[in-house]
Amino acid sequence: MRRVPHPIPYQGSKRRLAARILSFLPAAPRRLIEPFAGSAAITLAAAARNAFAGYLLGDALGPLAEVWRLIIAKPHRLAEGYERLWRTQLKDARAAYDEARCQFNATGDPVVLLYLLARCVKGSVRFNAQGEFNQSPDNRRLGMRPDVMRREIHGAHSLLSGRTEARAADFRDTLAGATPHDVVYLDPPYQGISDGRDSRYVKGLPVDELVDELHRLNGRGIPYVLSYDGWCGDRAYGRQLPPDLQLLKVALHAGRSTQSTLTGRAEDTIESLYVSPAAQAALCRFGPVAQNAQQLRLRV
Repeated sequence: MRRVPHPIPYQGSKRRLAARILSFLPAAPRRLIEPFAGSAAITLAAAARNAFAGYLLGDALGPLAEVWRLIIAKPHRLAEGYERLWRTQLKDARAAYDEARCQFNATGDPVVLLYLLARCVKGSVRFNAQGEFNQSPDNRRLGMRPDVMRREIHGAHSLLSGRTEARAADFRDTLAGATPHDVVYLDPPYQGISDGRDSRYVKGLPVDELVDELHRLNGRGIPYVLSYDGWCGDRAYGRQLPPDLQLLKVALHAGRSTQSTLTGRAEDTIESLYVSPAAQAALCRFGPVAQNAQQLRLRV
């Protein structure tokens, strides 16, 4: 397997869980579709394994989808633009960041977005009620060095070029052309972190809208795997998905909670993975083949 590059630093990325999540994706001769692309950790990990013939990335944040288009088609332009912004900050890092944030909110420039993602606190995106990027910079660091970013961008380009499409679209539009020969990985905004004054996403997703689309995917026989909700210590997050979706729920250990550690508690984070009926019926392409649902439940 090739090294997996990661040019987009994003809090909540499934990079560390990618291998385990891939073990629940059924083989598909056509495409892997990721309609909540973000850092595209699952697509990159799958492409490094040559797992699918093609890939479709979608994201409701248009400039982020454009970052992926540049990675796929014009990696030099993105890497050079990032380096210019990174070097501009060397005289006054905070002023350069604030100026870049204003520029992005005025223009939606994807190169500026990549710089902001590399510099903002914990790689944690925040938007205000007007849809403006409003996260503060991490003043302890300057973000990924240009030579490292260039390597990550070109590494992702090498994996995705010629077989990947990126779209700026609502997740339902991205999924409209899916067929049973595709497989879908969904990592939507979790409940409780996509609303409020400082949302982690430019657009929230009410759980009922997600459930409606999952029913439609089931009705069309589309195999999908969904990352959604979970718990930390004795605190559960999110409303339970309805049983009539017939989803198989798997608990994935995501490691020690950083926030709990900062407050003096030793608590582990568990993320829930849901496997659709069509995906359950298919053989797993990665890792040991699961023979039945009970074995799937015990794999973690």
